[in-house]
Amino acid sequence: MKNSLLFALALLAMIGVAVAGGALFTVEQTEQALVLRFGEPVAGRGLITEPGLHFKIPVIENVVTFDNRILDVESPNLEVLAADNQRLEVDSFIRYRIIDALKFYQSVNSVQGANNQLGSVLNSAVRRVLSEANQRQIVRDERAELMAKIKKQADMEARRFGVEVVDARIRRVDLPQQISEKVYGRMQTERQREAAEYRAQGAEQAQKITAKADRDVIVLKAEAQQKADQIKGEGDAERNRIFAEAFGKDPDFFAFYRSMQAYEAAFKPGETRFLVSPRSEFFRFFSAPEGVVARQNAAETPAGSSQKRQ
Repeated sequence: MKNSLLFALALLAMIGVAVAGGALFTVEQTEQALVLRFGEPVAGRGLITEPGLHFKIPVIENVVTFDNRILDVESPNLEVLAADNQRLEVDSFIRYRIIDALKFYQSVNSVQGANNQLGSVLNSAVRRVLSEANQRQIVRDERAELMAKIKKQADMEARRFGVEVVDARIRRVDLPQQISEKVYGRMQTERQREAAEYRAQGAEQAQKITAKADRDVIVLKAEAQQKADQIKGEGDAERNRIFAEAFGKDPDFFAFYRSMQAYEAAFKPGETRFLVSPRSEFFRFFSAPEGVVARQNAAETPAGSSQKRQ
């Protein structure tokens, strides 16, 4: 009897511990909890946003927790037709947070369900907003304004799921693959044309520089030749002046010197040949050292004849 009583007490203690454990639950700082009784929120304490240890009625009540932080939804690349009929591939995303846990639970039930719904909302907002803008506005001029419009429209639709859209961004805007290849081909052709134009301009400048350099060379050579001729002329004039002064001082020696130069120039082998009498005036210094030839010899001998052979 005593043993049966102890067993019953132990069983009751175990049941009490189990019941007490089922009645306690913890809410983290990054969570909010929804207490449900047979699937309906409990009046007065259905939503718990304070972190810590809380109580619920075991078996009858259950707790559903949701993330209290900012969540994000990534949208796959979406092809959009802009206002200027330009097809664009848009990569965008939104960030949201749960502001009504009960509506969130009743409409989408979980974060995964919310992501699916908000993905469709984001795609619809992106198509509507970007279809009213051209490519330049989307890519550069009005990108911030367009993202603000997308956020506003997505937030209006997301409120029915108990969430608030806090941000919407266009990460990247590209042309479709085929159009990108065509645009790249046109850009490549344009760059090749510009390169050919620059090369032609460079060749033209090179020809101008070369022509100027050649002209400068000719001018410099002409000026140098002119200066050389001038110096040579001045030297020849100075030489003639010296010769004239020397001739005036000693005419006989000058005549002798000039005759020696004539002999040197005339008697070179392999060139001009002379047939001249040795008693001619040309050989006067051979006959007499003073260069005087007797008149009778000059009278007996003709002036002389010459034959030139090339």
